[in-house]
Amino acid sequence: MSLLLANKIEIRPNENQIDFLSKSVGCRRFVWNMCLAEWNYAYKHGLRPDKFYMRFYLRCLKDKYQWLRDVSNVILLETIDDLCLAFERFFKKIAKYPRFKKKGVSDSFSIRNLTKFRIVGRKLEIERMRGSWISMRETLRFNGQHRQVTISNRAGRWFVSVLIRLPANPYTSRFPLNENQVGVDLGIKELAVCSDGTIFSASQPLKKQLKKLAKLQRQLSKKSKGSNRSKKLKARIAELHYYISCKRGAVLHNISDYLTKTFERIVIEDLNVSGMVRNHKLARAISDCGFGELRRQLEYKSKLRGNDLVIADRWFASSKICSQCGTIKKDLTLSDRVYNCDCGLSMDRDLNAARNLMNYVA
Repeated sequence: MSLLLANKIEIRPNENQIDFLSKSVGCRRFVWNMCLAEWNYAYKHGLRPDKFYMRFYLRCLKDKYQWLRDVSNVILLETIDDLCLAFERFFKKIAKYPRFKKKGVSDSFSIRNLTKFRIVGRKLEIERMRGSWISMRETLRFNGQHRQVTISNRAGRWFVSVLIRLPANPYTSRFPLNENQVGVDLGIKELAVCSDGTIFSASQPLKKQLKKLAKLQRQLSKKSKGSNRSKKLKARIAELHYYISCKRGAVLHNISDYLTKTFERIVIEDLNVSGMVRNHKLARAISDCGFGELRRQLEYKSKLRGNDLVIADRWFASSKICSQCGTIKKDLTLSDRVYNCDCGLSMDRDLNAARNLMNYVA
C-alpha cells in the first residue's frame, strides 16, 4: 500500500533566486485575488464560473499584465486549480468561503508537474531557473516518487516541502513498541502527565517572550507606515514569532515521538479548545500550549507507526474518578491539586486522571 509523506526542508537561495521566488509568490497572490474577484462578479451576474472560465480569464490577465509571463505558467495554472478546489470544498460545506490573500501571510506557490522541477541530492531546480540550482540544508529523508513541491516564505526564510509517494510505510517496523498502553492528561502547568509517571512540563514559549514582543510592537506603532524602519521592525517581529513557533513545535514533537515510539495504545482527552479559550484569564496560556497541534501530531504519527490512538469522550470525568476504587468525587475543584479518596488513595490530580484515561474503554 502506497503512502504520501511531505518532507519540509529549509533552502538557501541566492539574491537572484530570492528575487525570482518572491516574484513567483507575488504573481500567484495577484492571480488568486483577481480570479477570486472575477468569480464573485460572474456569480453575482448569474454565471457559473468553472476551471475553464478561470483559465480563459488568466489568458486575458497575461495579455494585460505582461510581467505575469516572467514566472512559470505552471504556477499560475496551479493557482487556478487551487481556487477551484477551494470553492469545491466550500460547496461541500467542509471549508469556509475562499478569501483574498494578503502580502506576507502564507506566501507560497506549488508545482505539481513532475517535468517542471528536479531534486538531486541537496539541490533543487525549478522551471524558469534551469541551470540555477537552489541549495537545500539537507537531503530528503525518504526515497520515493516526487509528486509536488511547495516553496514558501516565513519570517524571511525560504522552505521547500516535497510530497513523496512511498511504496510502503517506512515506520511500521522501524520503531518496536515496548509497552502496552498509556493515558495522557493535558494541562497548562504540566503540558502532559502520563499514567506511567512521566511528566512533560509546559515550556510556554510565548509567555517567555511577551516583554520583548510587546517592546517591538510598541516601537512599530510609533514608526511611519511603509517606512524602511517599520519594515525592519516587522521583520524582527516575524522572526520572533517564528522562534516561538519553533520552540513550541520542538516540545510537542518530543512528546508525540515518545508516546508513539513507546506505547501501543494511547488514550488522550477530547478537549474543547475553542471553548476553553473563551476564558479570557486562561486563553493565552491555553493557546501557548498547543493542545490542538499535539493531537494532530499524535493522530498522524499513530497512523504511520501503527499505534492505537483513542480519543476519550469529552464528558468522561477523568479528574473526578478515583483510579483505585472508581468513586466519583463531584465536589472536586480546580484548586484541588491532590486527589484524596475515602479508600485511602492520595495522588496527584493529573496523574490520577491519566490513569483513568489509561483504563478508558470506548
